[in-house]
Amino acid sequence: MEKTKLGITISLFGGGLYFLGLMGIIPIVVAAGYVLLCEENQWLRRVAVKAVAVVLFFAIVSAFVGLFSDATLFLSNLWRVFDNLLNVSRFNAGVSVVQTVVTVLRTLCLLMLGFRALKMRDISIGPVDALIDKNR
Repeated sequence: MEKTKLGITISLFGGGLYFLGLMGIIPIVVAAGYVLLCEENQWLRRVAVKAVAVVLFFAIVSAFVGLFSDATLFLSNLWRVFDNLLNVSRFNAGVSVVQTVVTVLRTLCLLMLGFRALKMRDISIGPVDALIDKNR
């Protein structure tokens, strides 16, 4: 099996990249940066870019969902200024459910990609793969 300059197999490092995505944006960016700067295996480089892209995609989706909650809070506070109380608790509960669904989908996606990468296999994610191929 081909190994990285760190001495671990390419497949283990690739799986580890996706698993690092579960920890947050900083660990995955640091690890992907190392791969892009120091490693020459094209499969591993593609996995590094894809792992960052998947984490960023879910971060953006989560931010947009959170934006709805912030907007309703702003409107609620604005209405209070004019002595009209707007009850937004149901809406915020719905936003919370959507945030939870996004988090679960992110976790499942990164876990599946990570376990597939341990066997040097991939799961095609159309828009992400297209974006990576377009910007190679």
